[in-house]
Amino acid sequence: MPRVTFIEPDGSRREIDAKRGRTLLEIAQDNDIDIEGACDGSMACSTCHVIVDAEWFALLPTMSEEEADILDLAWGLAPTSRLGCQIELTDDLDGLIVHLPELTQNLIDG
Repeated sequence: MPRVTFIEPDGSRREIDAKRGRTLLEIAQDNDIDIEGACDGSMACSTCHVIVDAEWFALLPTMSEEEADILDLAWGLAPTSRLGCQIELTDDLDGLIVHLPELTQNLIDG
């Protein structure tokens, strides 16, 4: 079972053993980690924005143009920002580390 570590804005770490094939958004929601996902993973908002640890970023699948466009709406972008709904956990990503931004911007609910 692959493991992912979520680092909260306050620096606390949550290490989760997660099912292969689940997205970071689903894993976070399954484990009461504060990622909103206002659009339920349909890539219509940026509330599942995560910042991938630099050592892991190159191992991720290439970002689509649509994801890049949605990420432009996110608060606190970093060079390794991605949408959690677009990162599916695989065995190759066992040990993945992601940071949660301090704020999110929900444009769906106003």
